[in-house]
Parts: sequence; C-alpha cells; structure tokens
Amino acid sequence: VQLQASGGGLVQAGGSLRLSCAASGRTFSNIAMAWFRQTPGNEREIVAAISSLGANTYYLDSAKGRFTISRDSSKSTMYLQMNSLNPEDTAVYYCAGARSAWFSLRTDGYTFWGQGTLVTVSS
Repeated sequence: VQLQASGGGLVQAGGSLRLSCAASGRTFSNIAMAWFRQTPGNEREIVAAISSLGANTYYLDSAKGRFTISRDSSKSTMYLQMNSLNPEDTAVYYCAGARSAWFSLRTDGYTFWGQGTLVTVSS
C-alpha cells in the first residue's frame, strides 16, 4: 500500500484544514489507518486512528472535539478534519496504515507511511 498525504498549509488560529490520505492498492478497506504528527526534536505522536471499517476511532486528548477522522473506501482515502486549530497543532502530519483491521497507538504498529504534510498554525 502506498499512501499520499495532502492538505496541509498555513492557517490562522481558530481556522480549519482537512487533510487527505490517498491509498493505492486493493487492501485499503482491510487495514486500520491513523494520523500522526511530529515537531522538530520530538517523537511522532498519534493524533487519531480509525479501524478498517470505520466503526472505531481514537483521538489524542487535545484533538477530541476538534478533529474528526474518517475514511471513504470507495475512494481509498482517509481524512482528518481539523477545526479550531491552535499554534500547538503546528507539525508535520503523517498518515499511516497498519497490517490489521484494528489500530495501534504506537508507530511500530504501522507498516505503511505517507510522506507527511506540513500544517502551520499562526497566532
């Protein structure tokens, strides 16, 4: 599976962005997916995750109520709708795919990675 993330950019605090992760291959609907983010000098942290059929999701505490993860199997694409953005959300965001239907909260639980898309939130 190859993943292509897009949708990052510069936004003012309080604004919104929608990230997309397009997947190639025929296994998209069989695998859990997630969004991670990373800032310089810090470890990559999970922001949100979704099970293979979309029935179960996970959110980082600071993302709850502001971010929504979703997936569209007909388009082999995963999304992250981010609202009420603040400067602490500034990071490179990566999409990731697992080899199983259930998601992990750890980076080593994911086999497939997109190239990252930069989100910058100005104050």
